Amino acid sequence: MAQRLRRFLLKQAKNAAALALCGLVLLGMGASASALNDGQQLVVESWRLVNQSYVDPDRFDTIHWKRLRQKALERPIQSSTDAYDAIDWMLAPIGDPYTRLLRPSDFTALKASTQGSVSGVGLQLGIPKNDTAIVVIAPLEGSPAAEAGIVSGSELLRVDGTPTADLGLESTAARLRGQAGTTVLLEVLPPGGRLREVELRRRQVDLLPVRSRLIEAAGHKLGYLRITQFAEPVPQQVAESLAQLQQQGMEALVLDLRNNSGGLVSAGLAVADQLLDGATIVETRNRDGFSDPQQANRGLLYGGPMLTLVNSGTASASEILAGALQDDARSSLLGGRTFGKGLIQTLIGLGGDGSGLAVTVARYVTPNGRDIQNLGIEPDRLLPQPEPLEPGGAEDSWLTAAVQQLTTQLEQPG
Repeated sequence: MAQRLRRFLLKQAKNAAALALCGLVLLGMGASASALNDGQQLVVESWRLVNQSYVDPDRFDTIHWKRLRQKALERPIQSSTDAYDAIDWMLAPIGDPYTRLLRPSDFTALKASTQGSVSGVGLQLGIPKNDTAIVVIAPLEGSPAAEAGIVSGSELLRVDGTPTADLGLESTAARLRGQAGTTVLLEVLPPGGRLREVELRRRQVDLLPVRSRLIEAAGHKLGYLRITQFAEPVPQQVAESLAQLQQQGMEALVLDLRNNSGGLVSAGLAVADQLLDGATIVETRNRDGFSDPQQANRGLLYGGPMLTLVNSGTASASEILAGALQDDARSSLLGGRTFGKGLIQTLIGLGGDGSGLAVTVARYVTPNGRDIQNLGIEPDRLLPQPEPLEPGGAEDSWLTAAVQQLTTQLEQPG
């Protein structure tokens, strides 16, 4: 099942890449490939890749897609930076923030994160609802940030002297990443504390995408399994965690998908396969309008009672899992409405300069046919705001609510 979707994504990338090579010769502009410099060829290659694989080709007619390529090539392109700027300009009218150019450092960092690690300082950042401040959700265990004593709830005000209010969330996170051994200066305001400057040295940090423990409550043993990202190692780590929790006598499970912004769709499907017995996981719809239901295999690693925690940071692959669990009546959802990203991207390398493209190649709907793009998934039970800042921590009132609901469920007859 997961293999089918992986083959679909690989096919999209390979077909696009093949046409991109042809496009260097057949420009239809009265110029040969030899007349283009490296930067211009990068622009043409990007245009061809998106033209062949983007999920909504009808969009190209409304934005005059071919004319955008022509105008992009008319810009002065003498360097890689010029080419990147031209590609950004060319892609902007599509209006899809997920179809974008990835400069070499961003492409490298994104690929590394799918392996479960990244070079940086180990801070998970977020923006509280109805606020603009960038705050620390949590420092990763064993990271430079944790060792420096940066605590959850701290406001991150500046990075190397630049206000985070000017950078925004994504650019702030990008500035924290970097080559191992380099340093970054942070200005941090702890909750109820005094402003402090902290210089951190970047290093390779394990993202610890899967964490689990046993919770004893009201005479019952409950498993707690948190998945913060769907990286390649996650399905195996989840399988190992479920086996360990069941060996410890787990009677029911709390699955925590809060602030899981997605990652590899194939990893999310593999985890769903472990929790659903032959049920439908998701239905993908490609650019040609064809639908492909993805079914779980028969058999599962855990079939007992469970509840799933979600919030506005639950997105993409984690929404696929949450939607399947809810639609197939496998697990109720607790928490807040999810983010609402019903699009699937593939990553494609560009040329030999280390850059790449993220291109939206498919849409998905939940097993019951719900299109959650920009809508999100409404949980079965909304939990009180404000939500806990540190999921799984000692002050996590949402986890307490899930534990209470599960123990009540276990004590009900039948």
